[in-house]
Amino acid sequence: MHTKSESDLTSLAPSSPRSPKRSQAYYVQSPSRDSHDGGGYKSSSMQDTPVFNSPNESPTHPSTFGPHSRTSSLSRFSGNLRKGNGRKETVNEKGWPECNVIEEEGSYDDLNGDGKLSTRCRVILIFIAFVLFFTCLCLILWGAARPYKADIVVKSLAVDDFYAGEGTDHSGVPTKMITVNCTLLINVYNPSGMFGIHVRSSPVNLVFSEIAVATGELKKYYQPRNSHRTRTILLHGEKVPLYGAGAGLSLSSTGGSVPLTLNFDVISRGYVMGQLVKVTHKKHVSCHLTIDSKKTKPVKFSKESCTYE
Repeated sequence: MHTKSESDLTSLAPSSPRSPKRSQAYYVQSPSRDSHDGGGYKSSSMQDTPVFNSPNESPTHPSTFGPHSRTSSLSRFSGNLRKGNGRKETVNEKGWPECNVIEEEGSYDDLNGDGKLSTRCRVILIFIAFVLFFTCLCLILWGAARPYKADIVVKSLAVDDFYAGEGTDHSGVPTKMITVNCTLLINVYNPSGMFGIHVRSSPVNLVFSEIAVATGELKKYYQPRNSHRTRTILLHGEKVPLYGAGAGLSLSSTGGSVPLTLNFDVISRGYVMGQLVKVTHKKHVSCHLTIDSKKTKPVKFSKESCTYE
């Protein structure tokens, strides 16, 4: 143990209460002045922050580092680092004091309006305008194609077989029965220059006293625009029972006239724009004729003998 002299105690006693508590040393990493050297190599240096024993030696004192040091030190922190405001300072693991950073809430889109909503509205408006334009276009095409109806003309009916006799139906009831085989010839005209048509018919019935004695059908087919087509329809009836209607049928070995009626519908459909725009027309045809069982010549139809509705 070395005994301290009185002069040493005297010199240390007055300075001991004035000297602040030695703070913990920390390091500041800053770019070196020699970072921009001739070779372009940037280096960093670690320098020990000195410990000052008096307030006059503080780095914030203008006599030590000048105004530039104060400005740089204030620009590093956005918070108040003084302890006199009653807040407790926190120090991170590197020894730097932590500051409260105010975070901005929201986005800058609120200043210029909602961009997503505007884009969505534009898309909706464009879609609505497109739908309206397309709908108007379809209506115009439909209106332009509506007047073009298929024209039907019944040309002739050739009778191949026509005879009647006595017989019994499937239940054994005796009645007059009739057998008919004939060929119907019709002409179909498509006046439209815009589209072709698909043509078919309902069952074609040859009727005697409200009983269909022969039946046929026009099979569906496609007809181009501005074209004529002649189609053949086969009508057949095999041993059709007449029951009470047979009383008015008078046939003999020398033949006889039988009044008949031809009824059917012709359906034409044109696809102007695929399945979106299409026009359909239906025309009912009714013709009155008289058949002689002994004559083999085809029956010609005039315009007055048939009605087209």
